[in-house]
Amino acid sequence: MQREGTQKTVPRGHVEAVVIDGQEHEHKLGVWISNTKTRRDKLSAEQLAALAALGVDWA
Repeated sequence: MQREGTQKTVPRGHVEAVVIDGQEHEHKLGVWISNTKTRRDKLSAEQLAALAALGVDWA
């Protein structure tokens, strides 16, 4: 969200490439967001606070 400058809806099929220690890894960001949002009632207060700090409006 910070990279894009505004809140955007991430399509469920979106895959984000992340480089860790020089190796590129693909993460299914859209699936993760969708699943996390659906299961938000099971997240701890700390997890919700961390998401809120990142700008996630439903956290």
